[in-house]
Amino acid sequence: MGRLRRGTSLWLDQYDGPTLEAPPLRGRHEADVVIVGGGITGCVTAERLARGGLRVSLLESKLIGRGSTSASTALLMQEPDVDFGDLAGRYGRRTTATVWAASRRAVGAMSRALARLGHRKAVHRLPSVYFTRDAGEARTLEREVRARLRAGIKCRWLNADQLRKLSGIDGAGAILTQGNAQVNPYRACLAFAAAAARHGAALHEHSAVRRIRVEGSGVEAVTGRGVVRARWAVIATGYATPEFKPLAGRFTMKETYVLATAPLGASGRRRLGLGDVMLWDTDRPYHYARWTADGRLLFGGCDHPHTRKTSAASLRVRIRDLLDDLHDLYPAAADLSPDYAWGGLFATTPDGLPYIGPHRRYPRHLFALGYGGNGMTFGFLAGEILERMILGRTRPDDELFRFGRVR
Repeated sequence: MGRLRRGTSLWLDQYDGPTLEAPPLRGRHEADVVIVGGGITGCVTAERLARGGLRVSLLESKLIGRGSTSASTALLMQEPDVDFGDLAGRYGRRTTATVWAASRRAVGAMSRALARLGHRKAVHRLPSVYFTRDAGEARTLEREVRARLRAGIKCRWLNADQLRKLSGIDGAGAILTQGNAQVNPYRACLAFAAAAARHGAALHEHSAVRRIRVEGSGVEAVTGRGVVRARWAVIATGYATPEFKPLAGRFTMKETYVLATAPLGASGRRRLGLGDVMLWDTDRPYHYARWTADGRLLFGGCDHPHTRKTSAASLRVRIRDLLDDLHDLYPAAADLSPDYAWGGLFATTPDGLPYIGPHRRYPRHLFALGYGGNGMTFGFLAGEILERMILGRTRPDDELFRFGRVR
C-alpha cells in the first residue's frame, strides 16, 4: 500500500500547538481495549473509552494524526458521497433518512466535543452548496432536493442567479444544505489524543502492530518490542491493511488531491465571488472548494484509482490538472498558484457508507473502515458507535453500518 500523504499538508505545516508524548510500546501490557491506528477515529474512540473509565492502549505505526487525517480536506459534512436518491434506491427512503440523521448528529456532536475540550474555534459551521453547470444534470438535482425535503432534510434549491450570487459560479442550479462545517483535522485529532491521555489512555507512536492473536476471551496485539493483551481490538486504520487481506475486496482504494493558495485579502475573495460556503459539484469524481480560516482558497478533487507506481511526479501532474479545473471553474483565479499541494489515500465502499463493527472472521475485533470523502464525520461517528458496542449499549441505527448489510 502507498504512503498516506504526499507533498506538504497545510494542517501539519501551519500547526503551532503542543506536541504529544507517545513513546514506542515496550514490554507486556494489559488493557480493556487496544486501538490500532492513531488517526481521528482511533483518537476519538480512545478519548471516549478512557473518559468512561476503561483502560485503553492506542498503537500508531508512525505518528499520531499524521496519516490520512493530516491529508484530509477538513470537510465535516452530513452528506454522504452518494446522493440521497441513489442511496434510497438501494436501501429505501426511511433507512437512508436514518443514515443522514446519524451523520448530521455526528457533525453537531463533534463540534460540541471539541468545544468541551477547549477547541470551540476549531470548528466553523457553514452550509454546503451542491451544484451543477449542466442543465440536464440540474433536473436530476431538482429531483434530489425534492427527495431530501420529503425525508425532512432541511435544504433548498438555488437557481442560476442565486448560485452565482452565493458562489461566483455560472451554473445551472444547486442545493443549499445547512448544518455542515469545516474543522482543522490535525488539530482536532491531537485534541482528542491529548484528552485521551489525560484520562489515562496509553498512547504509543512508532508501534506498528505485526499481528493480532485471539486468545480465549481476548486478543493480543504484538508489535516489534511489546505486547498488549485486551478484551477488544479496535481496527481504526481507515482501510483494510494487509493483515486483513480477506476484507480488501470490499473497498476501492483511491487517491485524492488538494491545493491551497496563499491567503487572499477581502478584495481578492470578492473578485472570485465565493461566499462563506462549502462548495462541491456533481462531477464524478467531484470537486470542492471553500475558504480556510486564514483566507486561503482550498480546492480539491481529481480523485484517481490508487496504483503502486504513484510518485512525486504523478502528484505534480494531478495538481496541475486540479489547477486547470480551478481556472475553468473560476477564470478570475487564473493568476493564483498553490501555496500548498498534497495528496491522500482513502477507501471507498460500493454504497459510500463505512463499515463499522464486528466481522465474523475476526472474533474480539471491531472495525472502522471505508469512509470515502467523509472521513472526519464518519470517523467521529465510528468512535461513538464503537464505544456503544464495547459497552453493550448499541442502538438499532448502528446496524446500518455493519458488514452484513446489503452491498
